[in-house]
Amino acid sequence: MLTKLYLHGPASRFDLMGATGLSSATVSNVVTDLVADGLVAEAGLLDSDGGRPRTLLEVRPGYARVVGVDIGETHVQVGLFDWTLDTLATATYRMDEGRPEPAVLAGLVTAGIEEVTAKAGADPAALLGVGVGIPGTVLPDGLVHAPTFGWSGVPFDALLRPHVAAPLHLDNCARTLGQAEMWRGAGRGAQRAIVALLAVGVGAAVATGSPGGVTSTTSEWGHTVVEAGGAPCRCGSYGCLEAYVGAEAILRHYRQIPGAPAPASTGVEERITDLVTEAARPGPAADTVRWAAEYLGIGIANLVNLLSPDRVILSGWLSMALGPAMLPAVHDAMRRHSLDYMAAGTRLELGRLGQEAVALGAATLPVHELLTDGGR
Repeated sequence: MLTKLYLHGPASRFDLMGATGLSSATVSNVVTDLVADGLVAEAGLLDSDGGRPRTLLEVRPGYARVVGVDIGETHVQVGLFDWTLDTLATATYRMDEGRPEPAVLAGLVTAGIEEVTAKAGADPAALLGVGVGIPGTVLPDGLVHAPTFGWSGVPFDALLRPHVAAPLHLDNCARTLGQAEMWRGAGRGAQRAIVALLAVGVGAAVATGSPGGVTSTTSEWGHTVVEAGGAPCRCGSYGCLEAYVGAEAILRHYRQIPGAPAPASTGVEERITDLVTEAARPGPAADTVRWAAEYLGIGIANLVNLLSPDRVILSGWLSMALGPAMLPAVHDAMRRHSLDYMAAGTRLELGRLGQEAVALGAATLPVHELLTDGGR
């Protein structure tokens, strides 16, 4: 019942009976408990056909606050959200390119938690939880394997836990982003969505919606081969999708074009921004965007042919920067490289969660646990 109210908006007790199959008495008892615990509140009346108006119920945003942490390859972003995932405060720390030390990243995370809670006057110990999204695999024992950082079996959970007063949750950032897009973003209403996380690295989540909630699983989409014997990838293979549509790969292709002006900026994100500006007119930047769009369309077509999603969502900071400029070309390439009837049933669009998308995705971790436990 709590998940129904959280994911699908205000509902009456009668609506909850129909959605859950529970009796009127059971629904009434559970609603009374949820209201008493402060998770749910009345939200006005809904006119009914010929009968008494029904009282609408909704989750209370002020019930709790959560923190979500986006550990990327160019920055660490920390966001404070209410438990319905409205942003209350953010803090971003730029990182030098390369492979960061785990202890350094742990220090940035704890500093970010302190900063955002101080901005909002929140007690760090009273948070519902802290979710951390990592570009790698988090094992049940808390060890992290993140090849993009050069991490193998790093006890990142143990580095953070002594400095975090609230319950701590770690998971792959693409999976949590997929969950967030299905809950609050472009995936709402989709039965099966592919949520692509485009940044320096490339990942994807397969998110499946149902009346009971959302299931999101990750895939190493960035390391599927799109060109045999092609460009070298940092994973050690050749021709991986990431070697064509990752941020550094796009910038490398641009630099190799004869006559391409040298970028004035130094950081990866800043250089991508410059590239987008330059791509508004014919030249090496526009050629680079078309080149990357073709490979991205091929990668998406492979997912369409394999999984038959009804929606493909491009998310992450690189999607936000390049997406508007390249989306038509990506869609055209997807259509040309996938089966007609599958492409016709797939909608391609950009994510809607903004700059805090990955941090917001991480914040879904403690919220998901609360929903799974029925508010306990």
